[in-house]
Amino acid sequence: MSGPETPRDGAPTTLAWLCHPATLLALVALVVNDHVLKAALPGLMTGKLSDVAGLVLAPPLVAVLLTLLVPRLPARAAALAGLVAVGAGFAVVKSSGYAAELASSAWTALAGPSLVRADWTDLLTLPALGLSWWSWTRSRRRPVRQRTARLVRLLVVLPPALLAVTATSAIHYPYALGTTMLDGLPAISVGSGTDATPWPASTTEGRWSVSDDGATTWRSATQDEERRLSDQDAGQRQACVPAEPRRCYRVVTGHLRVEQSGDGGATWRVAWEVSDARREELARRSPNPGDLDRHFASRELIVYPTASGGHEVLVANGRDGFVRRLPAGEWRRDGYLVQEEDLGPRWDDPPSLDEGGPGQRQTDLLLAVGLALTLGFAVAVVAGHLAIRRSGGRRWWGLAGCVSMLIVGVMLMGAWGREDDLATTMAVLMVILPWGALTAAGLVVRAWYEGALTSWIGWALAGLLLTALLSGLPLAGWLVGAPPQSRIAVALALLATVPGLLLAVRIASFVDPTLVRGGRHRPPDPPYVHPTGW
Repeated sequence: MSGPETPRDGAPTTLAWLCHPATLLALVALVVNDHVLKAALPGLMTGKLSDVAGLVLAPPLVAVLLTLLVPRLPARAAALAGLVAVGAGFAVVKSSGYAAELASSAWTALAGPSLVRADWTDLLTLPALGLSWWSWTRSRRRPVRQRTARLVRLLVVLPPALLAVTATSAIHYPYALGTTMLDGLPAISVGSGTDATPWPASTTEGRWSVSDDGATTWRSATQDEERRLSDQDAGQRQACVPAEPRRCYRVVTGHLRVEQSGDGGATWRVAWEVSDARREELARRSPNPGDLDRHFASRELIVYPTASGGHEVLVANGRDGFVRRLPAGEWRRDGYLVQEEDLGPRWDDPPSLDEGGPGQRQTDLLLAVGLALTLGFAVAVVAGHLAIRRSGGRRWWGLAGCVSMLIVGVMLMGAWGREDDLATTMAVLMVILPWGALTAAGLVVRAWYEGALTSWIGWALAGLLLTALLSGLPLAGWLVGAPPQSRIAVALALLATVPGLLLAVRIASFVDPTLVRGGRHRPPDPPYVHPTGW
């Protein structure tokens, strides 16, 4: 019979968790699903199966690694850290495209080319963490004490578990990388999210195509042309018309914009652009948009003469594809050039720039209102927690409230990532807004029960309304285009919670620690007596 758990028992116990039958079944399911079922039966079920299996497998894997790196870490602490880290990380990555890009970059550095997708519907698989917790409660009773057994399990189970968790599915994202001239002929480079990095950065990571008739038709570059194009220096951001040296064009870094000059570059004016507001809408409707100013921005351009005596301009715009200025002066978004071995090159349409109509505006309005109210509820929860602690109540009330609001925030982030879907947004808000209101009400009522004065309740509600109002101001401005980018409006909305939080700290003193509702009084604490009797 083993004695009570000591700090040195961490690794044997977490290793027993990693080798529990439920964990091993999740490992097998993850490997078979990713390498067999997804290719044979692509769809919703195989996608969600990977998420469920990963959520069961990842916490014990994290716990084992922690106890191996920190031998004196208790098994209980390692298990809790694994469950919390996996759950929180999964929720953030699956609800935010920007977080998904960071995860993609980290996974690429650790395990080679990888792409992590943001999909808020994957949050529905989070209850699988309950199965992982259940397997922990069973495994902790039977730690692997024998050194030989531990070594065998580490060598047999740990490497496949690491490989299974770090494997991700690649998705094809067309990407207009660059443009250049080769022997007087226009050439373009097109990459994708499945190349050497999830987000191609240079023309050497794409496939080159060359046009022999002034960008009317295209062909794949020959091996010699590929070599010469790859050896060229980086593409140009500014170029002038060969027959008119004083007429020049340039791309504007960080924007989908091209400027032109008629005086050799002394002055510039906008020749073509997609406004920053519409550019952000375009990015939000795209899966895993990543850094807006990097991936949805003009990169390189070329200027070349036409047979009619005019000139054309061809610009590479990253995730937005290519845009071309025709000889008559018209600008046209051409999309992406796709090379098909049987059918030859063809152009795919660029992403739509439609504003979305009334449904889009209604969705944005609902999201703005939902975020403002959620921030107000969060401030009320903080105020309730501070009042409860001031009165000597249990701290788990505040912890439960913070966890509840965290779940509300994650669900709201998922809805924000799908703001083009009005029905989905309404369904999510109908769940999270009552949830947030009940959480805030629960903390306020508990604080009142613990001795908060009636005046405290009034000030707490005032803080809620003040926060919702101040947070709503930048969001209302975003709805009319000032600021044009939602991330700026959200940052300002978060900053607007500061007055409400300061008010919550200030009114925490409006509490009578001896008062308990129901006509009873909390007895004073007994006098302190030193263990020695002094």
